[in-house]
Amino acid sequence: MSERENTVQEDTVHYDGPSGGWGSLRGMTRIFGKEWSTPGATETLYRQNKPHGFMCVSCSWAKPANYHPFEFCENGAKATLWELTTARCTPEFFAKHTVSELKGWTDYDLEQQGRLTHPMRYDPATDHYVPCEWDEAFNAIGSQLKALDPKSVVFYSSGRASLETSYLYALFARLYGHNNLPDSSNMCHETTSVALKQVIGVGVGTVVFDDLQKCDLIFFFGQNPGSNSPRLLHPLQEAAKRGVEIITFNPVREKGLIAFTNPQSPLEMLTGKETQISSQYHQVRPGGDIAVLLGLAKHVFDADDAAKAQGKRILDVSFIETHTSGLEAFEAKVRGTSWEEIEAESGLGRRDIQKAAQVYVRSERVIAMFGMGLTQHTHGFENVASLVNLLLLKGNIGRDGTGISPVRGHSNVQGQRTVGIAEKPELVPLDKIAEQFGFEPPREKGMNTVETCEGVLSGEVKAFIGLGGNFVRAVPERVRVEEAWQRMDLTVQVATKLNRSHLINGKAAYLLPCLGRTEEDKQASGPQAVSMEDTFSHIYGSLGRRSPASQHLRSEPAIVAGIAKATLAPNPKVKWDEWIGDYGLVRDLISETYPDKFEAFNARLWQPGGFYKGNAARERIWQTESGKAEFIAPDTLTACGFTDEPGRYRLITMRSNDQFNTTIYGYSDRLRGIEGTRDVLLINPQEMERAQLHEGQVVSLVGDAGDGVHREVSGLKVTPFDLPDGCLGAYYPEMNPLMPIWLHDEKSLTPAAKSVPVRIKPSGGEEAGERH
Repeated sequence: MSERENTVQEDTVHYDGPSGGWGSLRGMTRIFGKEWSTPGATETLYRQNKPHGFMCVSCSWAKPANYHPFEFCENGAKATLWELTTARCTPEFFAKHTVSELKGWTDYDLEQQGRLTHPMRYDPATDHYVPCEWDEAFNAIGSQLKALDPKSVVFYSSGRASLETSYLYALFARLYGHNNLPDSSNMCHETTSVALKQVIGVGVGTVVFDDLQKCDLIFFFGQNPGSNSPRLLHPLQEAAKRGVEIITFNPVREKGLIAFTNPQSPLEMLTGKETQISSQYHQVRPGGDIAVLLGLAKHVFDADDAAKAQGKRILDVSFIETHTSGLEAFEAKVRGTSWEEIEAESGLGRRDIQKAAQVYVRSERVIAMFGMGLTQHTHGFENVASLVNLLLLKGNIGRDGTGISPVRGHSNVQGQRTVGIAEKPELVPLDKIAEQFGFEPPREKGMNTVETCEGVLSGEVKAFIGLGGNFVRAVPERVRVEEAWQRMDLTVQVATKLNRSHLINGKAAYLLPCLGRTEEDKQASGPQAVSMEDTFSHIYGSLGRRSPASQHLRSEPAIVAGIAKATLAPNPKVKWDEWIGDYGLVRDLISETYPDKFEAFNARLWQPGGFYKGNAARERIWQTESGKAEFIAPDTLTACGFTDEPGRYRLITMRSNDQFNTTIYGYSDRLRGIEGTRDVLLINPQEMERAQLHEGQVVSLVGDAGDGVHREVSGLKVTPFDLPDGCLGAYYPEMNPLMPIWLHDEKSLTPAAKSVPVRIKPSGGEEAGERH
């Protein structure tokens, strides 16, 4: 490793301990202690991610058949205890506080009010939420939806909604008359879905959980398991212990990819023993991954040239000839790109890239894992496609212990797409749905997240139904979107807790409280189970047993059905009441619509380890235009959509160890050594000196997109941090106002949150000194 790979800048904020270990237990205890008085909290955690238990509402990691006694991580425990809180956000709370007042509260303080207990209606005359009956809400919502053009209405869903809920929600949207079905994937991994669909024929990863035990090399790009998916650290630790090389490319030195102590190992906890995770760690520039991947491929071609002289090959020639197309153009691009260009765009030295590539050359079974560090760029498509290119060179897709593996963030965000949540009609079997339910589904493309925001700004979008999530807080250009949001005719939010999106209302607004996944869902036929899909395309059942937080709560499927019944004309083939009375009937519908993926759905619901829905690319069946896996020759070396200039920085938006998406559990980013605040600007000491800044100085970030729109976030404390030159870090979602809506991946429209053009402005002064 280079000196920079081995060392942390000592004059920067950092965390000296490993991920996991006692720090992880303290992090859970801090939340757990507040919820300890909740009866049955320990029993609930014990059932988490196990057969006949409930599935975590946090990340989408696998639920293995051979599970640990405690099959949850720090973030999963926080998410569960957050739901089990004894705090209640009642009508009395809303009577005390106007919505205008609550807009001034922090995200953390809003969610600290606890579980929502009653359906609420916004009263603009008093600026208060007031309680209402469920039928009153359904009828009012239905009446307004009937009066609107369906094409002007958006049905958004977060990644936590079950397969059953998602299927009914998508059916409702199409019966109503639109495909406006954005979901949280649009904000993070839509690039994955678009790129993988084009190059290997499926929009999801090809790896299954067992492959992690069979590989001999793992490439890691742009993902932080320590904060975002800690359960991934267990198989990474096991892989490292058996000698698997793990090579990481990430602008930030994330602790979870450096060292890990297993909190479930008494020996490791008592001795403080830690496992080194990454054998090589390279701090690539934000947006420099295309250059890195071309450099890796360049070394592979050079090694193959040398091998040919000895009558051998490094490339998997048989695989390439049988299963791929486009190698010639890709090889020409690689050979025609100089090492000087690669070094300049990647921020890495040739020797470091070659060292990583040499491990690939000698490895037999390789997995490539990645996260939003690849997808959230203007040229995120080329990032993902370039990673697939590298795997294809040696036939590392379609064999055990190999493959491409996006690490999905939300628990069922992948599964929602599987059962019809999609704005793209070509992804849904509309002819089959038409036959099942006796209607003609809309065939026009619907709006995704970016297009929804554009429609809100233009006035095209008149109503928004939010099935979970915190949409307004999560999207780019938040200040402008919030202002325009209030001009809509209707906004409806289905939620368990209060968040900022519930305070930015249309002319009519409803807040509808739903059951959590840990809670018992009793319907006409008895307690109901739901299901979800993990990042490895396995399907699991989930059964809540806790008493609901309020007797006034309804399940997500029941809320969807209630609004649908009040909106749609009767249809003898659409049996909302029967379906809500028995979710098994919904699973039968899913099996009928998607027989290739959900055969015998109910019979397999509780299969340990989940049941596999299948993946054509894993079988080397390529559902692409050419019928083969496609090499793509990128036409750029940088994933950024702007050029570097003096004083302009590439901003990475980041999540802390104490949050999940927009949910803020607290103010401890333990794994980065940042405590007590989220108002920080992370910058390396050399850049601080060049910009004439000092530690603790309060500054603003100003958008530098060049479109004439002023975007600014103030009150950020300069904090020295180990980052590449020309790069800044700050927290999501606080930095969202700096992201233009139009700054997104060119093909998927995923917001480019990992390379936002900004300048630094000291408070009360001019922009910080320019870099040279």
